[in-house]
Amino acid sequence: MALGFVVLLTVLVVCIGLLGTTAICLDRTALKRTAADYDRRLAEISPYLGVAGVFFLAKRATHGHSLRISRALDWDLTAEIYALEGEFVAVLQDVVPHTVTLEFFSAMYMFGFPFLLVTGPILYFLLPSQRHLKELLLAYVFNYLIGSLCYTLFIVYGPRNHLSSVDGLMYSFYPQTQEVTAAVSANTNVFPSLHTSLAVVVMLFAWRSREEYPRWFQIASFVTICVVFSTMYLGIHWLIDVIAGILLAVGSVIAAERIVTRAEGAAGSVPPSEDSIASDASD
Repeated sequence: MALGFVVLLTVLVVCIGLLGTTAICLDRTALKRTAADYDRRLAEISPYLGVAGVFFLAKRATHGHSLRISRALDWDLTAEIYALEGEFVAVLQDVVPHTVTLEFFSAMYMFGFPFLLVTGPILYFLLPSQRHLKELLLAYVFNYLIGSLCYTLFIVYGPRNHLSSVDGLMYSFYPQTQEVTAAVSANTNVFPSLHTSLAVVVMLFAWRSREEYPRWFQIASFVTICVVFSTMYLGIHWLIDVIAGILLAVGSVIAAERIVTRAEGAAGSVPPSEDSIASDASD
């Protein structure tokens, strides 16, 4: 019951955030252009949607095998990470007042993260060029591919599971959220932080599309910073996990851009705008 409620609440909050963001970032002409050009855009991105869909289905189907391989290898890096980082997360929790921030950062971790993942692709589908969307989908795949490989090879327990001085704040105050996270991830899936890497990926694409969507860049930057901070503040990830996640995000964006460039050329597939058509006609 708790799992279903939290999932339903997450869907509701993400949908509200998506509608609010599109209302802020878009005008009616963009929606009209998309409706008129829907078939072409969908056909253009279908190979990338297919690759992403097949990958995530395969990832889900092999999740149990990955856990068994990880336990068999038993390469536990938790002690090494703690030796490098020390009590950073514990100190962070001590200096941040829980009564003021716990609800906010718990909401950012649970709702802000899926909001970023869903809103970015939809906004880019509403652009005349699908270049950003193609690269974003590939960047998602690279993140999960590298992340899944690391989770299979290495066992790492988060600060809340390794240190008595760190409290799993969100799970302590909102235990029903643990059912959701347990349904999609094991408690050893810590290094790197995919919450960090995927959120940063969305922020990087928001920066690259800041001319088309200046307000989206502002929204995505704020939510991303809050999501990244929440992973440590809530005792889920180490600082080293976050740093690794940022590096993974940058690498995946670069790799996705190069692959799409090789596949389709540097210019991509950009349909002519109404202004350029009018200009050509006047000439």
